[in-house]
Amino acid sequence: MAEGDGTKGPAGFIVRTAPVFERVEDERRHRLERLAGACRIFGRAGYSEGLLGHLTVRDPEHPDRFWANPLGISFNRIRVRDLVQVDHEGSLLHGSTPVNPVGVRLHAAVHKARPEVVAVCHAHSLYGSAWSAFGRPVAPITQDTAIFFEDQAIITEPRLAQDAATADRFAAAFGDKRTAIQAGHGLFTTGLSVDEAAWRFIGLDKACHVQLLVAAAGGEPQEWPAAMARGLKQALGSAEFAWLSFQTLWDELLAEGTDFLD
Repeated sequence: MAEGDGTKGPAGFIVRTAPVFERVEDERRHRLERLAGACRIFGRAGYSEGLLGHLTVRDPEHPDRFWANPLGISFNRIRVRDLVQVDHEGSLLHGSTPVNPVGVRLHAAVHKARPEVVAVCHAHSLYGSAWSAFGRPVAPITQDTAIFFEDQAIITEPRLAQDAATADRFAAAFGDKRTAIQAGHGLFTTGLSVDEAAWRFIGLDKACHVQLLVAAAGGEPQEWPAAMARGLKQALGSAEFAWLSFQTLWDELLAEGTDFLD
């Protein structure tokens, strides 16, 4: 089933709803298109860095498998046909291009530990990487940073996923949070869809940028009261709001070309 055309909401907003599929093949195709599109959007945002950075989405038919961007192809050049499927042990099941082994371990551990998670995003974004050096969460100092209030895991150990056991420790440290900051590494975000996970990553990287700017300015910034920050997180940080927000980027991407859907 295709995405809804939209209806007028009570406040005059156009309300778009996520598609619902009757055939698993259609849902898989949709997830792959969104994964390739999210890679392109990450590339446009400057997140592509050589062989680093990985986005994954769980297969709708086989929950113990996921699709990922392969090693050695820039986010800016990813197409649907480039995506590969692996299992939680990292075995390549579809496609011929290898994947980042460390990325597979980390994402596999999160997918395995969190059955509700459909997608996981990680990239070496500039501001996320810089803020991760502090090993602490972004604070609710603006409306946009408040949506991550009490929803960030700070992972100081392990620093590297050298094997499956260390990756499992990473997933355990991630806990039930939707976002994580691994000290000295960068950002990880999850979602019930690729759309949500990708939008959450972009938002968290911008929140890190804001935090860095405020820290550089000096002084003590005022934080939103905890109750208000929780309210913002519930509304603007919801899965539905994240999905809907991502559609603006998706529309921009489609307007520029659809070669990534090949």
